[in-house]
Amino acid sequence: MLMLLFLTTAVGAVAAPPKSYEVKSPDGSLSIVLTVDDGLHYSVLRDGAELVAPSQIALTLATGEVLGEHPKVRSARRRSVAETVEAPLHRQSSLDIAFNELNLRCRDGYGIIARAYDDGVCYRFYTEREGELTILDETAQLNFTGDPSAYVAYANTKIPMQTSFENTYTYAPLSEFRTETLAFMPILVDLGARGYVLYTESDVESYPGIYVSYDAEAKGLTARFAGYPVETSLTKRFEDVVETSEEYIARVPGTRSYPWRIVACAATAAELPVNDMVWKTAGESRISDVSWIRDGKIAWDWWNDWGVYGVDFKSGINTETYKYFIDFAAEHGIEYVALDEGWSVRDGDIMHVIPEIDLPQIVSYGRQKGVGIVLWVVAKVLDDKLKEACAHYAGMGVVGWKVDFINRQDQAAVDRVYRIAEAAARHHMIIDFHGIYKPTGLQRTYPNVVNFEGIFGLEQLKWTDRTKADMPAYDCTFPFIRQVAGPVDYTQGAMSNASRKSFRAVNADPMSQGTRAHQVAAYVVFDSPLVMLCDSPTAYLKEPQTLEYIVRFPTRFDRTIVPAGEIGRYIVTVRRAGDRWYLGALTNWDARDVEVKLDFLGDGQWKAYIFRDGVNADRYGEDYILEERTVTAAETLTMPMAPGGGYAVQFEQLR
Repeated sequence: MLMLLFLTTAVGAVAAPPKSYEVKSPDGSLSIVLTVDDGLHYSVLRDGAELVAPSQIALTLATGEVLGEHPKVRSARRRSVAETVEAPLHRQSSLDIAFNELNLRCRDGYGIIARAYDDGVCYRFYTEREGELTILDETAQLNFTGDPSAYVAYANTKIPMQTSFENTYTYAPLSEFRTETLAFMPILVDLGARGYVLYTESDVESYPGIYVSYDAEAKGLTARFAGYPVETSLTKRFEDVVETSEEYIARVPGTRSYPWRIVACAATAAELPVNDMVWKTAGESRISDVSWIRDGKIAWDWWNDWGVYGVDFKSGINTETYKYFIDFAAEHGIEYVALDEGWSVRDGDIMHVIPEIDLPQIVSYGRQKGVGIVLWVVAKVLDDKLKEACAHYAGMGVVGWKVDFINRQDQAAVDRVYRIAEAAARHHMIIDFHGIYKPTGLQRTYPNVVNFEGIFGLEQLKWTDRTKADMPAYDCTFPFIRQVAGPVDYTQGAMSNASRKSFRAVNADPMSQGTRAHQVAAYVVFDSPLVMLCDSPTAYLKEPQTLEYIVRFPTRFDRTIVPAGEIGRYIVTVRRAGDRWYLGALTNWDARDVEVKLDFLGDGQWKAYIFRDGVNADRYGEDYILEERTVTAAETLTMPMAPGGGYAVQFEQLR
C-alpha cells in the first residue's frame, strides 16, 4: 500500500496537469487562453464559446531545439494598456487602443506575449539570447471544431511562394482546401452564428511571412514559410526569382521579437472592414516628422495605354504626353502624375532614362504646376542602386516611387521592402508598393508607405475574361478580408463601363465590369489614401460631370463606419473628413435597394450630392444620374442599384 502511494505521487510529479493562462479583452467578451503542458497551445473564446480550438505554436531552431516544447514558465506578468494614438492616413485619424496582455517568460531564453483587444487577439514569440539564431521553422496553427467554411485566396503561380498575391476568393469548407497549392493571408473563416475570425499577421520585419495550408489531422490551418533564398535568376523585367533556398526560414539576432499572429474577430460582417488589429499591433512610426507626407490622387498612364488623343503630338511614353498629363492634373486638383513602366531603359539600371523622356523637364514642369511625379520601378532594380537612385531622383524633385514585382515574402524580400521604405523616407519620398504581399503594418512604421497592391485590382480586366473574373462580387468581398490588413491600390476610375454580357478583356482599350456609379462609389468604399484615376485625360475630359465628382472626394479621412454589408453581395461605407461626410455603396451582379440610416450626420440640414445608377444602367453601364437632395440625420436613404452597380453621396451641411 505504501509502495503504491509512492509510485502514484512520483508519476504525478512528472506528469503535472496542464496549466492555462487566460487573457480577456477590456470589455470581457473575447479571450485568448494559453495552455502549457508538453507544448504551447492557444485557443480563442467569445463569451465562453470556442472560436478557435486549441492550436499549437512553437519555434524550431536549426540546432533541433524547439522553443515551446516542454516549456518551463519562469514568470507570468500582466499589464493593461489604454491610450489614444494618432493614425495618419489610416481609415480613422486617431485610434483608442486598449488591450490586456500576458507575458509568459520561459526558461532557456524565450517567451510569448498574448494580447486580447475588443476586436481580436494576438500572440508573438520573443527570444533573449546572445549571438544569432537560425530559425528552421515556426509552428502556427489555427484549428477549429467541425468543418467551417472559409474565404481563401490561393497562390496562382506554379511556385506557390513566388506569387503576386492577386487572386479572387474561393468560399468552401476547410476540408476542401486545395492541397496542390498554398493560400496567402488574410483568410476569413465563417463560424456561422458565432461570427467570423480573420487570420493574418503584423510587424513582420526581417522574417518571412505566412503562407497557409490545411492540416486534416488537426482540422485547421497551418503556417508554411519560404526558405531563405540562395540562388536567384532574373526575368526580362529584372525581377529576381528564387531558384534554390536554404532549409531554414530566417537568420535573426538572438534577442528580438517575432511577428504578431493575429486572430481578428467580428460578430457581424460589417465589423470586418473597420477592424484595426493590424495597425494597432504594428511597430510605431520611425519617422518623427510626417508633415511632408502627402496623400492624394494620381493621374495614371499605364492602365489606359497612354490613351491620349485629339492632340497635336504623338501620344505615348514621351515628354509631350506627360506634360499633357500634368496640365490635366493641375487643372483638376489631382496631386500626382505617375510615370509607369517604360520611362527608363530596360537594362536593369534605374539611372538610365529613355531618350524620348526629358525627366528633369517633366519634373520641373510638374513642380511649377503643383503636381508631384511618381516613378514606377522594379523592386530589385531600385534596390541595386537604392542610395544613389533616391538621392539622384529626390534631388531632381521626384516625390515618390511605385515599386513593383516583389512577388515574394521570404526574409530577404521582407528586408528589401523595409530597406526601400527607410531609404525613401530619408529622402522624403512616398512609396506605393505593387506586386507585394498584404500590408503587415508597415504603413504605421513608415507612414511614407502610402499604399499597397496585393489585390486583384482593375488591371486584371485588361486580360482576364468574364468567366474568370467577377469583379462586382470581388469588389463586395475583399473589403471584408484583404482590406482589413490595410489600404489597397485597386486603381479604380474606368470611364468605359460594361454590363455582364457586354464585357470584353481588351488590353489596349480596357473597360470595367459594372456601372459608372460603381466605379465612382469605389473611391469611398476602398481604403486608398493614394488613389489612381486609371483612365486617360481624354476619357475624363469627355465625362466632366464624373471627373468633377471624383476629384471632390478627399483621400484622408477622420472616421470610417460600415453601416451595412454582406460578403460578396454588397457593402455600404461611410466616411467623415472634417465637417463633411461621404457615402459609397456597391453591389454584385444582383440589383438591390439598401436602406441606410443617416444618423451619422450631425444636427441641421445637409445637402446630399448623389451620383447613382441611371434607369438603363443594367444595359448601359455608363448611364448615371446626378441629383441633389436636402436631408437630415433623422432620415433613411434608399437607392436602387443596378446589377454591378452602386451609388455615392457627398454630404455638405447647410449653414
